[in-house]
Amino acid sequence: MLRVAVPNKGALSAPAAEILAEAGYRSRTDSKDLTVMDPVNNVEFFFLRPKDIAIYVGSGELDFGITGRDLVRDSDAPVRERLALGFGSSSFRYAGPAGREWTTSDLAGKRIATSYPTLVHKDLTARGIQATVIRLDGAVEISIQLGVADAIADVVGSGRTLSLHDLVAFGEPLCDSEAVLIEGDGKADQSEVSTARDQLVARVQGVVFGQQYLMLDYDCPRTALDKAAAITPGLESPTIAPLADPGWVAVRALAPRRDVNGIMDELAAVGAKAILASDIRFCRF
Repeated sequence: MLRVAVPNKGALSAPAAEILAEAGYRSRTDSKDLTVMDPVNNVEFFFLRPKDIAIYVGSGELDFGITGRDLVRDSDAPVRERLALGFGSSSFRYAGPAGREWTTSDLAGKRIATSYPTLVHKDLTARGIQATVIRLDGAVEISIQLGVADAIADVVGSGRTLSLHDLVAFGEPLCDSEAVLIEGDGKADQSEVSTARDQLVARVQGVVFGQQYLMLDYDCPRTALDKAAAITPGLESPTIAPLADPGWVAVRALAPRRDVNGIMDELAAVGAKAILASDIRFCRF
């Protein structure tokens, strides 16, 4: 049976559960449940702390896990990223007190508070900077005010928390993070587990793709077809079908959700009509 780790709480928990439910897997009915069996799909889910998931998967005892890329890199576990899941986006940054111009070279000799010591140690080593890394298990922003640290390294989303503590981020991100599906290099698969592995990846990939793309349908004059096809190339090629009017064709193509309004503007500008964008629930490649 395939064994999969899922975040039990935090910002990644609900979106991860939603993707798995959309992919057809059984959900837990009680937030206190630590395991859920899904015999129909030959999968057992384990609900674990996001910070521990990469370690469990890297041990080979679990086959897959959903957690943050920053947590994976900090764990230093022997896992590989199989899919980016498109939620939980953030960056991991250094930050210091506002009111001065900080650079990463200013960290030399300083005390840096963080909940991600491995990630910070690796970055400092790569930069040739000697500093003291202080591990804290949360609320690192207050450490400077309390005199424990001179700077911090932490996950930054909107930057609101830093502003509340009069801190400013500086330097390039140590890591651009989002939720990822990770896989370990554990023991050899039995045939039924291998099938379940491939099935899980295909299902999750289909759900994520459906969240990131829309289907565009529109009518296009044949004289503008080359321009329109260049605007909406789809994955392989747009689908083109004749209409009753020989001067027009119907076109269907996938388009990135984030760009769809601009794409529709471009299509209208070259003469396309009846432009329709539709949601995709599931897909397979």
